[in-house]
Amino acid sequence: MQNWLKISLLLCTFGFFRELRPSEPYVAEYLASDYGNLTTEQINQDVYPFGTYSVLAQLVIVFLITDLVRYKPVIVLSALAGITLFSLLIWTETLRMLQVAQLFFGTFTAAEVAYYTYMYAKVSKEQYQTVTGHTRAAILSGKFLGGLFAQILVSTGSMDYRQLHYISLTTQVISLAVSLFLPSVPRSLYFYTASDGSPAPGGEVTAARFSFSNACRLLWYHLVSSYSNPVVLQWSLWWALATCGQIQVISYIQFLWKEVAPDHLSVYNGGVEAVATLLGAIGAILAGLLNSNKRRGSYMLGISTCAAILGALIIYAAKTQEIWVAYVNYVLFCAVFFFIITVAGAVVAENLVEDSFGLIFGINTLVGLLLQTILTISVVERVGFALNPRDQYVVYGSYFLVLGGIYIIGSLMGKLFCRSKTSCAGNVDSTGF
Repeated sequence: MQNWLKISLLLCTFGFFRELRPSEPYVAEYLASDYGNLTTEQINQDVYPFGTYSVLAQLVIVFLITDLVRYKPVIVLSALAGITLFSLLIWTETLRMLQVAQLFFGTFTAAEVAYYTYMYAKVSKEQYQTVTGHTRAAILSGKFLGGLFAQILVSTGSMDYRQLHYISLTTQVISLAVSLFLPSVPRSLYFYTASDGSPAPGGEVTAARFSFSNACRLLWYHLVSSYSNPVVLQWSLWWALATCGQIQVISYIQFLWKEVAPDHLSVYNGGVEAVATLLGAIGAILAGLLNSNKRRGSYMLGISTCAAILGALIIYAAKTQEIWVAYVNYVLFCAVFFFIITVAGAVVAENLVEDSFGLIFGINTLVGLLLQTILTISVVERVGFALNPRDQYVVYGSYFLVLGGIYIIGSLMGKLFCRSKTSCAGNVDSTGF
């Protein structure tokens, strides 16, 4: 077996078990029922926001440390954080320890950057697309099977919500074991570079040396060259704004389901998450078949229209009295969102300078999380409006409506301006000026 294929297999195995978390669709139900004397309002306002703040606080630090320590230690750290997170969820029962658990959730989530960039530092460029496809398929398979197993185990009465967390803990232990077998990376993009800058066959790079000044120069070059490009700036802003809304929607959706469901018990979350993951994957695959960079204007108009439709779906889910309507709208939201975010991400990637993908998407994610933090403080926290779940989702739906409306108007005005400019140029040419 070729070296790059072995690395791909290890990464896929790690990613599969990392995402195989059957407890995830029922976290809100578990904490509000089996966990302790906690109310849904306490979990919504005093626990979940800590996770948002924790991810934001750790993302930049983890990104720079990932490059400095060359990927593998951060991947191992993410597995350890996952083990700690699920251990705390199983064996502690106080609000304070739940908040501590959210700190480890922040590490677990922020450290994903190491997993997604390790492959590009370890394999040659010829295998980038293949390995990316493999790892994305493994991640989605883990999420899909996690939701499916959760639904089967809960519906058949084979396990309760607490016991699902034991499975999630076990899969994190397996992912830790797999991470230890990942080969070390001799170079990094910024802090460790090869003296001649050329990789050896198989993607290995020799004679790597540490250089802080080179890292600063390269970071600055990637920042300036990327964000001085109007296409990258416009689409990155759209990507960050859309990601902000999507993270907020999926983070608190279980509270809406619990509010809408009969007797406030949402028992089909696992199946819904499984279907949403499957349709989201199909949407992302379909988007990957498009050459969106050639008709950027048309695609911007199209995905902004889809964003407005997503807003309407969310508001409808917030107003309905039927849990199945809320479920179906969420599934549609995921399917459409992963299609349009893949289109936007492809446009950004195709207009970036080489090797700046991790940095730019890291910054875009940071902007999205910063906006999400503002949204959380304003909508969820007691220092803000502390809205109930239904009203929260009216706000989130309105957010997507406004996002879509602004970009739709901007796209239409841009098209009109271009046509006017072309018409004026034609008139000048015809008069001989």
